[in-house]
Amino acid sequence: MASLDRVKVLVLGDSGVGKSSLVHLLCQNQVLGNPSWTVGCSVDVRVHDYKEGTPEEKAYYIELWDVGGSVGSASSVKSTRAVFYNSVNGIILVHDLTNKKSSQNLYRWSLEALNKDLVPTGVLVTNGDYDREQFADNQIPLLVIGTKLDQIHETKRHEVLTRTAFLAEDFNAEEINLDCTNPRYLAAGSSNAVKLSRFFDKVIEKRYFLREGNQIPGFPDRKRFGGGTLKSFHYD
Repeated sequence: MASLDRVKVLVLGDSGVGKSSLVHLLCQNQVLGNPSWTVGCSVDVRVHDYKEGTPEEKAYYIELWDVGGSVGSASSVKSTRAVFYNSVNGIILVHDLTNKKSSQNLYRWSLEALNKDLVPTGVLVTNGDYDREQFADNQIPLLVIGTKLDQIHETKRHEVLTRTAFLAEDFNAEEINLDCTNPRYLAAGSSNAVKLSRFFDKVIEKRYFLREGNQIPGFPDRKRFGGGTLKSFHYD
């Protein structure tokens, strides 16, 4: 296969929310049998058909960078993690639908990646309040994905999904809720698959078809990969 243009998408969220399982499902279309903790960063690749079914259709590599660690880490850990935030074109924010804290921490993850984690304590959400102006000038496409949908009792789903809908609204992003152990949630033609495709199209457009807004402010595009297929690299 000829070398394809590529975009870099961060996959951020607390440890244990299912980021590795999600990335495996997105890239391999298979359930990850024995998920383990990610140390540093793990990278996998998905081939995406931009504007599929139109005259502009073109295949791209989507690099999915699964970043490990905790948002409450010491500054030295955050500094080490910052190297993974270079030249980012999109961000997938992952939270556990059964863990409200993991949802709240997405604000802190996103601001850390966007180089806006300027508050020494890192506390950006207080009593449920959120300053939307933090994202007023953000040009990086975002997608919110909630995992472990299968673990929420039917009687609680409406309450939980209503809460997470406000979360996605704060980020001006679409949301997908799923169970990473069931590929049908991302089946071709499903609403989730359409949202995912739309997100990847937006990431590609920002990177290749717009002159501005395709890089995180303050991070130059200095890390590139050579031609060929990139698969499952691990950075410790």
